[in-house]
Amino acid sequence: MDKNTWIGFGLIAAIFIGFSLFNRPSKEQLARQQAYNDSIAAVQKEAAETQAKLEAASAPAETNPAQDTVSLEEKEQQLRQSKYDVFSRAAEPQMPVDYILENEVLRLHISSKGGRIEQAELKEYKAYGDSVNPLSLFRGDESEMRLLLRSKDNSRILATDELHFALQSRTDSTLVLRLATDSATEWLDICYAIHPDNYMVDIRLQGHGLENALAPNTTSLELVWNQLIPQHERGRKFEERYAQLQYMLPDGDMEKLSESKADQKSENAKIRWIGYKDQFFSSVLIADSVFETTTLTSTPQTDRYVKAYTTNTHIPFDIRGERATGMKMYLGPNHYNTLKAFDANLKGDQKLRLKELVPLGWKIVSWINKALVIPMFDLFNSWELNIGLVILLMTIVIKLIILPFVFASYKSSAKMRVLKPQIDAINEKFPADKMQERQQATMQLYQRAGVSPMSGCLPMLFQFPVLMAMFWFLPTAIELRGKSFLWADDLSTYDAVITWGTNIPLLGDHLSLFCLLMTIVNIIYTYMNMQQQSMDPNMKFMKYMMYAMPLIFLFIFNDYNAGLSYYYFVSLLITILQTMIFRWTTDDKKLLAEMEKNAKKNEKKAQKRSGFMARLEEMQRQQQKMARENAKAQQKRMR
Repeated sequence: MDKNTWIGFGLIAAIFIGFSLFNRPSKEQLARQQAYNDSIAAVQKEAAETQAKLEAASAPAETNPAQDTVSLEEKEQQLRQSKYDVFSRAAEPQMPVDYILENEVLRLHISSKGGRIEQAELKEYKAYGDSVNPLSLFRGDESEMRLLLRSKDNSRILATDELHFALQSRTDSTLVLRLATDSATEWLDICYAIHPDNYMVDIRLQGHGLENALAPNTTSLELVWNQLIPQHERGRKFEERYAQLQYMLPDGDMEKLSESKADQKSENAKIRWIGYKDQFFSSVLIADSVFETTTLTSTPQTDRYVKAYTTNTHIPFDIRGERATGMKMYLGPNHYNTLKAFDANLKGDQKLRLKELVPLGWKIVSWINKALVIPMFDLFNSWELNIGLVILLMTIVIKLIILPFVFASYKSSAKMRVLKPQIDAINEKFPADKMQERQQATMQLYQRAGVSPMSGCLPMLFQFPVLMAMFWFLPTAIELRGKSFLWADDLSTYDAVITWGTNIPLLGDHLSLFCLLMTIVNIIYTYMNMQQQSMDPNMKFMKYMMYAMPLIFLFIFNDYNAGLSYYYFVSLLITILQTMIFRWTTDDKKLLAEMEKNAKKNEKKAQKRSGFMARLEEMQRQQQKMARENAKAQQKRMR
């Protein structure tokens, strides 16, 4: 065969291989096919079980004489009776009914099966990438809440999520569902109530005659609450960082489970409330009294879920029905003022402190956020400006507040700069092998000129808490969520200007533009500072580290929300402008003359020191001389 024939065979083989690869089913198709096969198998299994039951029911009398007179329905009723005891009728198969309870901000879907909240929609918020439908904190099986009821003879535990509740009463703001026994003379009512323009839901459990249906020693009911937290935001890594299970003890102490790894805690102490927290939203179960003997679990998830939370706890319950058991459930945003408002009319130990769900930093940083940053943000935001302009105004105000500290820091750096020729002369006089003499001469120069190398650091320490306050506040500010500015379509997440398919360690799969701009401006600002300062030529490593820090920030802030990177970008621009103004208004010659004048004053003061001080210094010198002589003598004896 010639060359063309081989080429033809090769092309035909390539076409067959490419066609097979092109038509190979995707992972999603394989998953759907597997799910379809599983459903077919389930249906076939159910049909086989039904057929087996029918054949057993029609078996000859000599095999089981009782089966001639007992129907399949009666057998199923007997099975339910043995499993569910006096609640067997409530366990009969039926189509669940979905009841809707809503106000201006919240829509609840409450299922008759289990009497539980099946879906919670927040009308004022949208899920990321969905501009039409309200955001759902959970839906369907993503949230399960059930009570465990112990049968009268203590032989069975009945779960309410397997039982059907009947509608007892309903208004625009309340819904009462009833779980009745087979005799219909004993029941358990669950009442839901909502309030206008409010995310808090009141829940009340009321029994009647259950001492004849449940274990007579029942004083509490076990409550099981499972919830999956869907990914609501674009930045999954950042959302995972803020997703956390938190709870509060009656004394006000806040406890939490790890946000980065699977964690479990068992609390014998009483608990006031339990919060399933995401970056911007929370589901919080609040006891009117307390929860007791509680086990809490948090497990990181993959794919479309961020975390899985589980609570096993006990709530007080009056089996005779003389007292109702009250709870509340907050289903809403992690908005500081919204959560704070629930404590407005409460005193002392009654305060819920739900505002602690919003992380605002360490104590002093949190205080700055509460006293300064949040009120200022609310004021500017009430003017209905673009959120980017709100952050700009906040940056300007904060810069004005810390301006005296910035100027003090600059003046200290300027003094160091004008002393640079004298420091260079000292470095030439004392080579690197005489580092101690060089440092002593440098410190003497600083002392005569009235300059302290630390004087430039202290003003920075006063600025640091304010900078950290913004670092904590902006990533948790739900007001930024979904708000666009310039090229960023959502300031609450990163503003990717470049994306790639693979994940680069430390950097991720994208590059944020505001973060990149912040890094560039930071390098410029570092260069300006390096020109301002006098640095030992032998400390080149420190110089490289100063330039490396902005690059490190690029990797740190690339996943942070665009609002924070934008704030630091604008803040650095204003700082550079301030530095340029300071330089234009500072005369180095006048500053040096002022320092020389201060040096002469210091020398005169030193000459006018009292005789007592002079004698004291002489005594110190004599003591040092004697200590050196004693040390030499001891060395000779050792030899």
